[in-house]
Amino acid sequence: MRSSDTVSPFRWRARVGSSPTVMLATGPYGAAGATAYVGAMVLEHALLDVRPGQEADFESAFASAKALIAASPGFEGLTLSRCVERPGTYLLLVHWRSLADHTEGFRGSPAFAQWRTALHHFYDPFPTVEHFEATDSA
Repeated sequence: MRSSDTVSPFRWRARVGSSPTVMLATGPYGAAGATAYVGAMVLEHALLDVRPGQEADFESAFASAKALIAASPGFEGLTLSRCVERPGTYLLLVHWRSLADHTEGFRGSPAFAQWRTALHHFYDPFPTVEHFEATDSA
């Protein structure tokens, strides 16, 4: 979801142009807010362990690199969150229209090579990336 697609807290709406229809809801789940997706959407989940002492550099590099992924077909939005208990650990959640949009589209693109160069050297160990479909939401 692009920032221009945000809606008022706890209001539901159908995303125009989605097939099948995807319902979006926003609510104040933290300072920046969050969005819950219900429908045919794929959520990429990655726990990123950043090398100690490189957190600020990682956050800066990520802020620049996110434009690469945001321009990808099928990209619907992302959230990068820093762990409170383990400040070197980040949770990356990326919403895609389909699994193929991520695994074939983005990962097969020249933009992914740039993403990898900008970010992958920060990780130790390299993260496991998994994909989820919503089954329930509140």
